[in-house]
Amino acid sequence: MSNQIVRVAVAAPLRKTLHYRLPERLLTQAQIGSRLRVPLGRRTVVGYLLGFVEDNTISLKEVAEVLDPAPLFGETLVPFFEWAADYYCHPVGEVIRTALPTGLGGAGRQPVILKERFFYLRPLAGRPRGAKQQALVNYLRQHSGATLRQLKDCFGGVYDSLKRLQQQGLVEESHRERQRDPFADLPPGIDVPVELSADQQVALTAIEEALDGGSFCPMLLHGVTGSGKTEVYLRAVQKVLQRGRRALVLVPEIALTPQLVGRFRARFTDRNTRLAVLHSGLSGGERYDSWRAVARGEIDIVIGARSAIFAPLENIGLIVIDEEHDGSYKQGEGFRYHARDLALLRSKMHRATVLLGSATPALTTFYRVQQGQTVYLPLAERILGRPLPEVQLVDLAGQRPEGVLAETLRQALQENFKRGEQSLLLLNRRGFAPFLLCADCGATIRCPNCEIALTYYQKQRLLRCNYCDFALPPPDLCPVCHGCDMPPEGAGTERLEEELATLLPHAVISRMDRDTTSRKGSHQQLIDGMSARRIDVLVGTQMVAKGHDFPGVTLVGVVNADNALNLPDFRAAERTFSLLAQVAGRAGRGKQPGRVLIQTYDPDHYVLKCVVRHDYRSFCAEELSLREMLGYPPFGHLVNCLLAGNDEQRVMVAAEVLARAWRDLAGGMPVEILGPAPCPLSRLRGKWRRQILLKSSSRPALRHLVNHFDGLRKEVRAGVSVFIDVDPMDML
Repeated sequence: MSNQIVRVAVAAPLRKTLHYRLPERLLTQAQIGSRLRVPLGRRTVVGYLLGFVEDNTISLKEVAEVLDPAPLFGETLVPFFEWAADYYCHPVGEVIRTALPTGLGGAGRQPVILKERFFYLRPLAGRPRGAKQQALVNYLRQHSGATLRQLKDCFGGVYDSLKRLQQQGLVEESHRERQRDPFADLPPGIDVPVELSADQQVALTAIEEALDGGSFCPMLLHGVTGSGKTEVYLRAVQKVLQRGRRALVLVPEIALTPQLVGRFRARFTDRNTRLAVLHSGLSGGERYDSWRAVARGEIDIVIGARSAIFAPLENIGLIVIDEEHDGSYKQGEGFRYHARDLALLRSKMHRATVLLGSATPALTTFYRVQQGQTVYLPLAERILGRPLPEVQLVDLAGQRPEGVLAETLRQALQENFKRGEQSLLLLNRRGFAPFLLCADCGATIRCPNCEIALTYYQKQRLLRCNYCDFALPPPDLCPVCHGCDMPPEGAGTERLEEELATLLPHAVISRMDRDTTSRKGSHQQLIDGMSARRIDVLVGTQMVAKGHDFPGVTLVGVVNADNALNLPDFRAAERTFSLLAQVAGRAGRGKQPGRVLIQTYDPDHYVLKCVVRHDYRSFCAEELSLREMLGYPPFGHLVNCLLAGNDEQRVMVAAEVLARAWRDLAGGMPVEILGPAPCPLSRLRGKWRRQILLKSSSRPALRHLVNHFDGLRKEVRAGVSVFIDVDPMDML
């Protein structure tokens, strides 16, 4: 019997790791980072080998099987996974399962490994016969071998010549893995050399000094929209590669990866620079191939969305977080991690530089700058000295516009189209209208699974819930009073698109929201259409505000700026300022100056006044003073506890029990326990929801309560699920 004991994190809701005995037949196969099949109670589950330990327990169960011929992650990721699991109060096995690509997280069927034919020269081979054979031999010698596809692309029909070369003993054939490339069909783009501005050069010099320092260094690249942050990223990555280290680059949205990958492929055309893409929008096979290539040490640059923070990349010298303020970096379900915060931790573990880039940094990030905890790198001007767009508020108070657009914005759109310039409109609401309203009794048609009205989609003739996707055809009569007058109320992007078609009958109008970009490649088609100026007006939700560079856009319109300001969330002002500043930044990025029109009923609001002046610092000062008075981040820390279940009464009782237990445990500690209270969306996907908010200026006090969560949740009756969200970003 083998005495080798392994420490395993099982893919199950267990906070602790387990010890198993490794049988002799598996001694040479098991490595840290491998998946194992292990017994757990009466069943067998997948676990992840985290280390080898000493344990004198005699009755340890044995590992049943090693599932991977090579480890899926290295030893350096183990403390990273365990820290993340502890901080976010989540089982470490579930953390690792979340991190791994589809097919590797459990015992299910994993993607197929593709193979391709590979030809190479034999050592001390003879002389080829004929010009074509000679050309093939020269090519194989120059490239140290080539695949059949590469040879066909270069020489056309090669099969007969290759067969003869093999018969002569000059060429050998083997089969090797073929990696799926998600962007193989995309042109690499053109790398246009640019001269750095003075601010860019200062920032790059500071980054180089940090890289040479060889220690953890967080830096904020605070650049106004169009100031050339991406060029700084490219050159910083180039510098880290020259120092023999690797780079990880994160973007907030999957849809932003193609354009960034295009820029990186154009810049790093050297065949020795290897680049991989990792995000959940790839096919299972594409992500599987990329992950394994990174784990084998074959990749120098990893680009991806939130989940790429877990890439098994070793020797990291630089992590770039583009648009670091974006809420998409926070996972909203399951393992509720924040990729930006984990990037700071991972950089610290690797003694690396982390570069946070944004035109509107998160208040918590800017506060760390003020406290001297983060190096500040400002880019105060747009490249080539181009001016920021002029921003004008359109006061809707007292106006009764016939449609969605006020007359000022209608005229501006018509004039912009006549000049042959592009326009972009933001309306952060999908569908044709938010609801149907009975004119006789005031009833709306609500989702049977969620506490919200169904959104009306006119083109599809459907009422649909944008949370659970429940759908039904609109009724002819009101289900309450049987009245026959149920007009759509309010406006969404579909209605705005229809209104624009009437206003600009000869314009090409497109829409960018979740409904029009669900197919793979559809988002990129819209971006290509805007870049090629085939689209005159682009209408969309907040998608249109994120990181796009459309030089032809000279007019940006915001249809309703007040919706986001009035959400029941202490971050509403911060999110609104960021969204408006970002979408305003899409205007005037080319040679023509830009103009921004924002429709609002509250033009005196401090957020809108700061947006008009492009004044982040004044907004920051105002908002931080309010946060400090209320004890919200960055002056306090939050943990949100969400309870959900099918039985509303059972959820209410469970929430009361848990809140009372926490209050008893807190004693005289400096912790506020707010609630329990119904969530703003009190019923979602059939589940009744209550939340308890833990708030404190002391993180250790919060940690004390969270660390006792496992013991307290035993008081919660069956049928109620409990979720802990550390540092919550969304409490709806």
